[in-house]
Order: sequence, then C-alpha cells, then structure tokens
Amino acid sequence: MRLRIQRTALPRNAVILTDTPRPDCRDCDSVGGIEHHYGDHDTGEYAGTDWEPCTCWHEDRRWLLFPLPRLPRRRRRDADPWGPGHGDEPPF
Repeated sequence: MRLRIQRTALPRNAVILTDTPRPDCRDCDSVGGIEHHYGDHDTGEYAGTDWEPCTCWHEDRRWLLFPLPRLPRRRRRDADPWGPGHGDEPPF
C-alpha cells in the first residue's frame, strides 16, 4: 500500500489519506486502471469507455484525517471596506 495525503471536496472539504497505484505496475502503467473504449455495434461510432480497476490499487481505500472548516460567507454589506455611504468620489 502506497499512501498519500489528498484534499477532497465531496461530501465536505476534508483532508484524507488515500491509496495510490503501484509506480512500477506493468498492467496499468501506474494509472490505477485500464480504459476500454467501445463503439456502437450498428454504426461503429464511439459510444463510451469502460474503466477496469487494476489489482495494484484500491480506489475505495481512503481514511478521513480531519475535516476542513467551512469559510463564512461574505455578506453584501461587508463588501465595502469603508462602510456604507463611501463611494469613489472625493469628499469635496
């Protein structure tokens, strides 16, 4: 198991510890899986891609280290640092 620290945003901002693909894997070239492109049987046009995870990596192996605090939203009245009634005009 090769672990790394990562930031995630879903379902909430947090720092997690996650597994990474083996760097010398010959099956997936250290990507973590193999893509299989397929086409429509009748037209032969591209129809999508299947993802087959490699055995060198477990994408569900992750642990929450700590949640990140949510930043408070700025209110509209906080947008002007000089307060209400002060514009760009000079005072005289």
